[in-house]
Amino acid sequence: METTLRGVGVSHGVAIGEVRHMGTAVLEPPAKQIPADEAEREQGRARQAVEAVAADLIARGNLAGGEAQHVLEAQAMMAQDPELMADVDRRIAVGSTAERGVYDAFAAYRALLAGAGEYLAGRVADLDDVRNRIVARLLGVPMPGVPDSDEPYVLIARDLAPADTALLDPALVLGFVTEEGGPTSHSAILARALGVPAVVAMPGAGELVEGTVIAVDGSTGEIFVEPSAEKRATLEQAAAARKAALAASSGPGATSDGHKVPLLANVGGPADVPAAVEAGAEGVGLFRTEFLFLDDSSKAPTEEKQVEAYRKVLEAFPEGRVVVRVLDAGADKPLDFLTPGDEPNPALGVRGLRTLLDHPDVLRTQLTALAKAAEGLPVYLEVMAPMVADRIDAKAFADACREAGLQAKFGAMVEIPSAALRARSILQEVEFLSLGTNDLAQYTFAADRQVGAVSRLQDPWQPALLDLVAASAEAAKAEGKSCGVCGEAASDPLLACVLTGLGVTSLSMGAASIPYVRSTLSKHTLAQCERAAAAARAADTADDARAAAQAVLSGE
Repeated sequence: METTLRGVGVSHGVAIGEVRHMGTAVLEPPAKQIPADEAEREQGRARQAVEAVAADLIARGNLAGGEAQHVLEAQAMMAQDPELMADVDRRIAVGSTAERGVYDAFAAYRALLAGAGEYLAGRVADLDDVRNRIVARLLGVPMPGVPDSDEPYVLIARDLAPADTALLDPALVLGFVTEEGGPTSHSAILARALGVPAVVAMPGAGELVEGTVIAVDGSTGEIFVEPSAEKRATLEQAAAARKAALAASSGPGATSDGHKVPLLANVGGPADVPAAVEAGAEGVGLFRTEFLFLDDSSKAPTEEKQVEAYRKVLEAFPEGRVVVRVLDAGADKPLDFLTPGDEPNPALGVRGLRTLLDHPDVLRTQLTALAKAAEGLPVYLEVMAPMVADRIDAKAFADACREAGLQAKFGAMVEIPSAALRARSILQEVEFLSLGTNDLAQYTFAADRQVGAVSRLQDPWQPALLDLVAASAEAAKAEGKSCGVCGEAASDPLLACVLTGLGVTSLSMGAASIPYVRSTLSKHTLAQCERAAAAARAADTADDARAAAQAVLSGE
């Protein structure tokens, strides 16, 4: 009998197939004692397992490329954390086996992360995956991970670690459903990059019986269990119509009456550029430079290395717009040489621009590298600072850009509610705003972007979040300046229309979402988008806001 379940749709498309469950997590090793003379051997086993797992994660990253590579390299660094390994050695020295020492040391570290604030708590799933891989290697059992199958299937998991998501084969994994996660989790972002339909934050997903046929709608978040032939036909027809519409859509982003809305790509480095170009991106709306710094957390990359990486991206968009975010270090992106290790709540502490202002040499080197990378190129370079709270922050960043001789527009990210509320003040110092809706939602609702239990508050359709977007866009319009969106909200085609109606002047997203957004925008006038935006803001809940906008745009 057909039943319908609902989670949070995070990656467009429809997948219909049999359920396959993620490999079982590693069981807890027995707590047995070893003789003192075996401690050194066990410590060696632990180190070998850690190095092997780190090497495997890096290899997976090299195969995946793009943003996934940077995520997996950061996970490999987590496995090799010196303090964590020192704790493993201590536990083995007092009688633990290698596997038990690893398990207990990671458990202690896990508890610290879980209580260390929103961002670090969001890394718990990644840490669990690293632990499971190390313990599995020590126990000689199969690694937890994607099931072996010769036939295509829909993957079900409690959560998906980046190492698993990055190497999903779209030819076999038709889509996936997770119990945990949220619309801005690593798995959701990587799913969109892969173009795999996905639904997250669906309670009870693990109870779906192996082999059951389900249909996954990654746009609506609906899961149809044992769908009828009629339902399957309807979903397949809708998917085919959507594919045809995408193929027919090309050129710059615009509404049906010609109002231009540049569609830009979010990239993490040169490896992400080909997909952006292929999708028809009109430039880059968010170049996340921190991944260049995560290659080695002990020191900053040289100016020469930075120039090389930046220039590769800038060269890909001749006469296009490339918006670079300077290093956003801190919280879930700690760097040994830069960020304090003892902050009680890093997400609310020294992060982003605050970190750079405390280390002006690092900011100066990055800005100088950007200036050199852009020399002789016709690209329109724009540089923005993360975590700007007020006009003082904005002025400090603009002054640093001028002192570095940077010939570019200077901007500020709106991720903190204060920046949205005082946007006109900030725009006295900078030339544009860019809304990071992921963090703006997190700080507006006090809702960790990685925790499935609060995913409804991370929904970018929340009317309070739309109010802050509107305030920022209205301030930019009053000052004659631009205001874009570079958070994941821009990847939702329906919401893209609403954002346009709110006055946003550009939209930046993962490359895979650009055709969907382009096609949907082209079907509606600016006036329709404005009416949809007004209807969404008049609602009281995210679901009602979405339904109200849909009703306006569908002519109901």
